[in-house]
Amino acid sequence: MQLNTMQLTKTFSASVLLAAVFAVTALPAMAADTAPAKATAAKKGNYSETDFLRAFSGKSRQVVTERLGKPVKKEQSVMPSNAAGVVGKQLDTSKPVNVEMWYYNNLVEYSPKKTYKVTELTFVNDRCMNIAFFNNR
Repeated sequence: MQLNTMQLTKTFSASVLLAAVFAVTALPAMAADTAPAKATAAKKGNYSETDFLRAFSGKSRQVVTERLGKPVKKEQSVMPSNAAGVVGKQLDTSKPVNVEMWYYNNLVEYSPKKTYKVTELTFVNDRCMNIAFFNNR
């Protein structure tokens, strides 16, 4: 099999050109991702449910704060005094677990003109482990 170097050069050049065009057109989109968090948090209905879950599941508090700004409300979870009795076994308290809930208003759309009133992000030891959307809180 004979290699046609002229055709290979044209194919390589076209690939490089396509990559360069993509890089230039992607710059404005990447710049929008680095926009200040307050600007994105101020708009209503920025995210669909799946986009929000993909964007924030497993992320740290720092990442969430950078993208969404400060939450409207924070709550700290406390282990009940009778937790071992309810579970039925001795609980391991050697490793402290920090559970905190953050609340944001009107961020996630569930239809074209409707947003959830409240979005709750639950952090366990600095990672977003649970996300819930509510209209009745």
